Amino acid sequence: MAFDGDLDPVKLREERQNSLGELFKALASDTGTLVRKEVELAKTEMAGKAKVVAKDGAMIAGGGVLAYYASFLLLAALVLALGTIMPLWASALIVGVVLAATAGVLAFIGVKKLKKVDPAPRETIRTLKENKLWLREQMSR
Repeated sequence: MAFDGDLDPVKLREERQNSLGELFKALASDTGTLVRKEVELAKTEMAGKAKVVAKDGAMIAGGGVLAYYASFLLLAALVLALGTIMPLWASALIVGVVLAATAGVLAFIGVKKLKKVDPAPRETIRTLKENKLWLREQMSR
């Protein structure tokens, strides 16, 4: 049985292998391009989000500064209000002692809780030990 030149099985197989190779090459190239574009998109998206977060963070910081100054004014108002029923020095002393006592209690509680915190990364240490054992086993084979 004779084959027409276009239907030569060897030629067809070679063309098919060449086209498969070209397809895989194109696939690898397209995959690389896709990954690069995805990384580029992620960078662009994160840069936009970083700007928004920076703006919002600045607003929070501004609010914190204003709250800090407002607390002084409120304390002064409290001293003056107490000053209507007692001498100003006594009202200032009472407000100061209450604030100092509150600050001392908060600091004491904070120190007590901090002492309970284990600063070592226990989970990381455990996995590093497991990795070390696994690597020893792999090297001894």
